[in-house]
Amino acid sequence: MPAELLDFEEPIGVLLKEIEALSMMPHTEARAQDIARLRQRVDALRAELFASLTPWQCVQVARHASRPGTLDYIERLFTEFVEVHGDRRFADDPAIVCGVARYHGAPVLVVGHQKGRTTKEKILRNFGYARPEGYRKAIRVMRMAEKFKRPVIIFVDTPAAFPGIESEERGVAEAIAFNLREMAVLDVPVIVVICGEGGSGGALGIAIGDRVLIQQFAIFSVIPPEGCSAILWRDSSRKVEAAAALKLTAPDLLQAGIVDEIVPEPLGGAHQDPALACQLVDAALQRALAVVAAVPSQARLDQRYGRLRGMGRPGVDFADTLAGKAVLQGAGPDARTR
Repeated sequence: MPAELLDFEEPIGVLLKEIEALSMMPHTEARAQDIARLRQRVDALRAELFASLTPWQCVQVARHASRPGTLDYIERLFTEFVEVHGDRRFADDPAIVCGVARYHGAPVLVVGHQKGRTTKEKILRNFGYARPEGYRKAIRVMRMAEKFKRPVIIFVDTPAAFPGIESEERGVAEAIAFNLREMAVLDVPVIVVICGEGGSGGALGIAIGDRVLIQQFAIFSVIPPEGCSAILWRDSSRKVEAAAALKLTAPDLLQAGIVDEIVPEPLGGAHQDPALACQLVDAALQRALAVVAAVPSQARLDQRYGRLRGMGRPGVDFADTLAGKAVLQGAGPDARTR
């Protein structure tokens, strides 16, 4: 069944309706040729539209309801997956999925947001808005991965952390901040894949790694465009303008040094061909994991530190970041003012 079309794909919808109408008529050679020509036009038009998406259109693609999520990647790329539940402090959070698995035969740990597909699943998983127990569960299993020397593979796809009263009461900000600190020094390879909507601290809470990959039409931003426009202009209808200002698309993020590689998507987005999307992610994951796993432990941690210090400063000298680290770690009372 074709994926639901977005509003900017309306011209494609017209052609698809023509194809559907012709398909319901008696089959003839001429009619089959007409359908083939229309399908070629659909592909050409889709390629033209997706070659020049605006930032807001990228947001729409990243949020598509049929876009592959963590459980889809687990099903297609991993074997022997066993889910781990609970943060051992309060509860389990279905918005974040964690578990042990095998990736091409090697043991790994998988963590990722899950939004859900059906209405029932979306309610169960809180539409991907994780609560503090989700982040505490994630760091608990990451520490388990560190204990058993298993690489960590993370899939990010969330609008934001859940901002409800109970979430704030249980310390969602503290839980995210704690994860940032702990993941920065986690002594195993950590690969992050932004596979959909990387929104606010809710995404960042599990997005610290040695390599951060982003799918071609995924986004990663300090705040969703609607929230940005509501705060800056008191008008959420300016979300299109906010999306452009936030520089949240994959090319913008690569240029700023926030992500390391853009993973191509099938024509029309990952939701058009989830199987091919998973294959493309698989190839990028294998490359990134092979590179990171080959680096000795201390060098890997130093590189992770340098990567974090260099965010937003493309081309920063890695030696300078390590020198800064040495200063901060004990070069005297004036160190933090440099």
